[in-house]
Amino acid sequence: MLYSNLIRPLLFKLPAETAHDITIRQLELLQNSYVGRGFIKLLSGHIEPNPVQVMGLNFRHPVGLAAGLDKDAKVIRGLFQMGFSHIEVGTLTPKSQPGNDKPRLFRLKEDHALINRMGFNNEGSIAASRRLKKRDPNWGVVGGNVGRNKITNNENAIDDYIASMSHLRDYVDYFTVNISSPNTPGLRELQQEEVLKNLLTKISDDNSKSLKPRPLAVKISPDLSKQEVQSISRLAVTCGFNGIIGTNTTVNRIGLKTKANRIKDAGSGGLSGRPLTRHSTDVVAWIKEAVGDSAAVIGVGGIFNAQDVIDKRNAGADLVQIYTGFVYNGPSMINNIQKAWIK
Repeated sequence: MLYSNLIRPLLFKLPAETAHDITIRQLELLQNSYVGRGFIKLLSGHIEPNPVQVMGLNFRHPVGLAAGLDKDAKVIRGLFQMGFSHIEVGTLTPKSQPGNDKPRLFRLKEDHALINRMGFNNEGSIAASRRLKKRDPNWGVVGGNVGRNKITNNENAIDDYIASMSHLRDYVDYFTVNISSPNTPGLRELQQEEVLKNLLTKISDDNSKSLKPRPLAVKISPDLSKQEVQSISRLAVTCGFNGIIGTNTTVNRIGLKTKANRIKDAGSGGLSGRPLTRHSTDVVAWIKEAVGDSAAVIGVGGIFNAQDVIDKRNAGADLVQIYTGFVYNGPSMINNIQKAWIK
């Protein structure tokens, strides 16, 4: 109630990225004091335990935070205090980069959606590793979402992925290879089968040879056909990957309630939120049909309530991650949707 009646109305008066930045700064302050952590916990309430093991990792329950909110691993303690079982930081690149020009984050309130074209803005994987080094593993599971720098061409993309993974390996529990963001020019071309096979094979080989191999997941686009989704999913398993995340944001704008001129003003970028609910669930089902029990399936996209979680679970998801629904509904939704999974 506190979030929906007070915090969200105040944040939604601000430009979307300004609200995000203020939220991160406030969480940084709150997470570092006993009283502050107590206040954070008050926002979400008691979280019922529902332990699950996925990709060989132990999760307190199946609900986590998708990549994009805590890009630089600045507030994982505060986010775990809210009750997430796992947090995916990033997307991280080996070199820091400012991302795309502002404004680059927009709310579509009528659609309960966001459009972003952030462009992997982050302080770099080395800076994130320094923060992650301080975390207590008992807080929960941390995933490292990695991508390539904007200035890196696809021929050399493998070097960026491996570099970031080497920086983060000692401090994260699994990796997600992001090949599907629509906001880095040419990145989605990495989803082409032969290119992808080479990329995933090299990442998997490098990971297996390391002193601390980590479970690997790949995050795919919702803008692929069923055949493409299933081909990529099977390929990832063949290359030694342990999980498939469906899905990233979409470039599709069909069926939105927001007025056309406002959508045009927002411009290009990835759409997330309620418009993806049904299709992302379909993609989860396609992935599950393709990989069966040979890889974990993580459902992301348009999760706002208990029924959305039930639908993702019934489609084959082993875990779910939220982001846009969290922005609109606040921390209390973690417990609400977690209880639905238990039932």
